[in-house]
Amino acid sequence: MHHRKDPVPPQERVLSTLDFARLKKLGQGRMPAALRELLDDYDLYEPQEMPADVVTMHSRVVLAHEDSGQRQQLTLCYPDQTAPAAGQVSVLSPLGAGLLGRRVGELACWTLPGGEQREARIAELAFQPEAQGLYTL
Repeated sequence: MHHRKDPVPPQERVLSTLDFARLKKLGQGRMPAALRELLDDYDLYEPQEMPADVVTMHSRVVLAHEDSGQRQQLTLCYPDQTAPAAGQVSVLSPLGAGLLGRRVGELACWTLPGGEQREARIAELAFQPEAQGLYTL
């Protein structure tokens, strides 16, 4: 864990202190390996200092699937708020864990339960709570 105030280097995963504390409360046993690894190796920011291009909890993300050219909008949420039909993806899902802490322009990678690898580029953040001054969502 590192505390930083300088710009985030590309491909480095970052979390807000609030997201980190809430995720730790969920318990390691429920988390996919990618999320456990992220919680062990990340840079930590206060919510007010979070760069506006980083995917945080409750961010609305636009993904560009490079293999199909399709764009998809998703909201990253906690397990009790998951509603796949509404585009609300749990941070405990492989896709959700692959998105958290990534930046706009980066490639998010995840493994489906059957072992198939998937990836999509983070095209934009349609909404990030911290960028809007919403630090307690």
